[in-house]
Amino acid sequence: MTNPGRPEAGEYNTYYQRYIDLASEEDIVGALDAQAHETATLLGGLTEEQAAHRYAPDKWSVKQVIGHIIDAERIFAYRALSIARGETKPLPGFDQEPFVINARSDDRSLPDLAEELAAVRRGNVMMMRALSDDAWRRIGTASENPVSPRAIAYIMLGHERHHIRIVRERYLGAPTAARTA
Repeated sequence: MTNPGRPEAGEYNTYYQRYIDLASEEDIVGALDAQAHETATLLGGLTEEQAAHRYAPDKWSVKQVIGHIIDAERIFAYRALSIARGETKPLPGFDQEPFVINARSDDRSLPDLAEELAAVRRGNVMMMRALSDDAWRRIGTASENPVSPRAIAYIMLGHERHHIRIVRERYLGAPTAARTA
C-alpha cells in the first residue's frame, strides 16, 4: 500500500506539523521514491567545495546537513518499522547535535554521502511498500509522544524537503518559491 492516507491529529507530536505540511502528496511512498531521485540530482551537481560550505560559522556544512538527513531517516524508519510490527515499548528520542558531530560527515566525500542517502531511502521505500493498512495506522510511542508509521512517512518527506530547501536557499543562493523539494 502506497497511499495509507494522511495522518490525523493524535498520530504525531505537533512539533512535526511543519514537516507534514510540506508533504501534500497522497501517494506518500511514491513521493518518497521520487524525492530520492530529486535529491540525488541536486547533490550530483555540487562540488566538494560547495558541499563543505557553511553559510555561517556556527551552521552545519552541506555535508553535515546530508549526514543529518541520513541519520534522521534511519531513526524515523526504525520507529516506523518497530511500530508497524507491533512494538509497544516507548522508543527514545535523539539529540541531533551529537549525531552530527559524531557522524564526521565533513570527512567523507559528497558522492559517498549521496550514495548512502539513496541506499537508506531505497530500503525504506521497500519496507513501506510492504506495510499493511493496519500497520500504517498502528500507534506507538516515540520521543514520549504517540506516532504512527504513516505520520512518520510524511515526516520523512517533509524533513528532507525542509533541509533541501535550506541548502538551496542559504547555501546555494537559489530561490525555491516554485520548487517542492
